[in-house]
Amino acid sequence: MPDVVAFDVDGTLTVRDCVLPFMRRVGGMGALMSASSVSVPAIVARRRDEVKAHFCRRVFSGRDVGEVDQIAHRFAKDVARSWLRRDTLARLRWHQQMGHEVVLVSASLRPYLMPLSTHLGVEHVLCTDLVQSDGIYTGDLEGGNCRGVGKVARLQSWSLTRGLSDDLSWLTHAYGDSAGDREMLSRAARAHDVSRGEIEPTC
Repeated sequence: MPDVVAFDVDGTLTVRDCVLPFMRRVGGMGALMSASSVSVPAIVARRRDEVKAHFCRRVFSGRDVGEVDQIAHRFAKDVARSWLRRDTLARLRWHQQMGHEVVLVSASLRPYLMPLSTHLGVEHVLCTDLVQSDGIYTGDLEGGNCRGVGKVARLQSWSLTRGLSDDLSWLTHAYGDSAGDREMLSRAARAHDVSRGEIEPTC
């Protein structure tokens, strides 16, 4: 079994958040402003999962999956061209060269994260999913937001498909930049908080 390495995406592999810019591409500023107006109590209380659910419902409800996917592929190209961090991307490439199995574990949304993962050469993606029915997004999140303990839960579910133990003892490295990555980082043999500055290209 090769080493398994988990990378957060927003702020870790990218220089900025990607979720809100993608939502703006899909729904425009009007949708974001409308979502903000109904999410004020949750925003003030910093209930991040609730805020995200409000925004996704407002932006994606009733949207055609195919049309969103087209926007998502263009958005992923923009991220790959301009928003990737050089230092953490170099570290990801080093892990790949070493034969390590890389997993993206992110609160980012699947529509654009999948084409971005293809660009990165990463096969395994655990992220926030949008519910769809008959080719239309319902606006609901499938399985909740992939943040905090949600990241650990998704890694545990993924481990079962790989014949691994659900204690995450096989997770050799994890990379993150925020409080939403804390639980995942705590389960790795070597945790890398990349919010503290640039990292070296190799371990």
